[in-house]
Amino acid sequence: MSLLSAILAVALSAAPWLLLGLVMAGLIKALVSEALLQRWVGGQGLGSIARAAVIGAPLPLCSCGAIPTALAMYRGGASRGPATAFLIGTPGIGVDSMAITYALLGPFMAVARATSAVLTAIVTGLLVGRTFSTNKPTDIPTSVPASVAPKEEDGCGSCCASGCDDSREAVAETTAPGLAGRLADGLRYAFTDILDDISLWLLVGLLVAGALIALVPPQQLAALGSGLGAMLIMAVIGIPLYMCATAATPIAAGLLLAGVSPGTVLVFLIAAPVTSLATLGVFRREMGNRALVAYLAGILASAVLLGLGVDAVANWWQLDITRQIEEVGELLPAWVEWLGLVVLVALAVKPLRRTLADHLPHPA
Repeated sequence: MSLLSAILAVALSAAPWLLLGLVMAGLIKALVSEALLQRWVGGQGLGSIARAAVIGAPLPLCSCGAIPTALAMYRGGASRGPATAFLIGTPGIGVDSMAITYALLGPFMAVARATSAVLTAIVTGLLVGRTFSTNKPTDIPTSVPASVAPKEEDGCGSCCASGCDDSREAVAETTAPGLAGRLADGLRYAFTDILDDISLWLLVGLLVAGALIALVPPQQLAALGSGLGAMLIMAVIGIPLYMCATAATPIAAGLLLAGVSPGTVLVFLIAAPVTSLATLGVFRREMGNRALVAYLAGILASAVLLGLGVDAVANWWQLDITRQIEEVGELLPAWVEWLGLVVLVALAVKPLRRTLADHLPHPA
């Protein structure tokens, strides 16, 4: 298979599923508010950490995109365990990357990736949660910036009287956009902000995947692409990278089809999206060196152990991952794949997107 043919084959397989994932991401953005997230991840202990990991998993945020939300949660009162779990679980997997994972890696790897992202977030959140400073009575930061601190307006202050709550709800009802407006804003966010963030890296991922499939003999990577040593190398390479979960998927597909074991590919899929150098710097500043060590240890240990576990399960069940990928590719007819690719390119290229928007009818 030539290089261009390999790149095109991966792009055609991914495009319709990525469009579906972006639509779902827009719906989540429209229906889930940051205030609701704050309420869901409140408290301490395993329950709060698990909720933060599970809730964060489908949200359409990359590593750097998850930083401000997790930071606002932490500074707003969430303990460091749930904040860490959210910071890891959110970029580890999302509805957009889940769809493209199913398309390019098959159902087994999709389930393994989603489960591993949540487990990594929980384990790391538990480790970081045990590093809170012993000279403070709680894990809440002593200084809360005005941007995330509770505002004392309209005479409500810190009271919890029902009258104040009712007045705030009434104001929210009058100022919040309707469902149709929120849905439109969510879809606009998905097909502009998210797509702009991932499009360049997604192109890089497709190029790398095509090169691995077309140019690298499977036996060469198969000899190097399994076992504890290969997984440690993959984790060390992946942790400092800035690569969103969606863009990492084509590269993972190329590695898998070139002979790398499913577990080693999973380590890359865990380590590369969940953190970056920017995340590490912010995390150290906010929570300290001990928390940073626990954070890195949790990601590294979880990724490698889960990779070993996935390889063991795949060998035990004698799974044919390549056949699973082929079966998923056969679900959609060729014209749907081509249509998806054309629409995706038209939306990803800004001049084409603006031209398309200019020709659409505008509401009165």
